[in-house]
Amino acid sequence: MKKKILIGLAVLFVIIQFFRIDKTAPEYDKSKDLIALTNPNSEVERILRVACYDCHSYESEYPFYTNIAPISWWIKKHIDDGVSELNFSTWGDYPIKKMNHKIEESAEMVTEKKMPLTPYWMIHWDAKLTETERKTLGDWFLALER
Repeated sequence: MKKKILIGLAVLFVIIQFFRIDKTAPEYDKSKDLIALTNPNSEVERILRVACYDCHSYESEYPFYTNIAPISWWIKKHIDDGVSELNFSTWGDYPIKKMNHKIEESAEMVTEKKMPLTPYWMIHWDAKLTETERKTLGDWFLALER
């Protein structure tokens, strides 16, 4: 009986590999990207790219493990949720009121260690922000407010 269950699970695992995630990014106006519009200093840009852009822009990078279902589905859902909540690639399309709200939220999430998410930085060690990096990014966000 256990052998049949294991064979069934192995077959199921192989079958789900045929259900791939979509890794293509939509076309967008790069001049409306947060970094393009705000021209942050190199340290802030580095922090944004390392700790934020994978989930909050159309510049997501998909490592090898995103080819393995169901892990790929879980990661894709995180990326889709992140982009729907805050998309730095379409920053210039946000109305001022929404920008200001997202700036305040971003500063709060970073300084209160709610972002980046723990599962993300556990895999991407360079995304684990130091207190100095958190303060730098939080202060930078708040300086953007209009």
